[in-house]
Amino acid sequence: MRPDGPPECPFCRIVAGQQAAEIVYRDELLTAFRDIWPQAPTHILIVPNAHIASLAYIDEKDCPLLGRVFAVINRLAAEEGIGQKGYRVVVNCGTMAGQTVPHLHFHLLGGRAMRG
Repeated sequence: MRPDGPPECPFCRIVAGQQAAEIVYRDELLTAFRDIWPQAPTHILIVPNAHIASLAYIDEKDCPLLGRVFAVINRLAAEEGIGQKGYRVVVNCGTMAGQTVPHLHFHLLGGRAMRG
């Protein structure tokens, strides 16, 4: 069972239009916006519009959502000019892995050579 999104969840607030963000993509399932602390020239976060606390709450019924996530990542990478050069996709699951916001999100990073 997935926990509901807390009212203070910043990503839920961005999806709802209650918190400012530079939105680069939005559809009925996903919202993508620029990270406010970018770790690369291109650093975009892709989040489900519905609150999902982490990757730990994903199961088989989420396959269409995950397929959309990666299609959107490829689209954004192409739009950002990093699709052919190479890019990194990062998902942290839980605080021990470095997840700082308890809302599933995918980091699209590119525009520079990535280290190990």
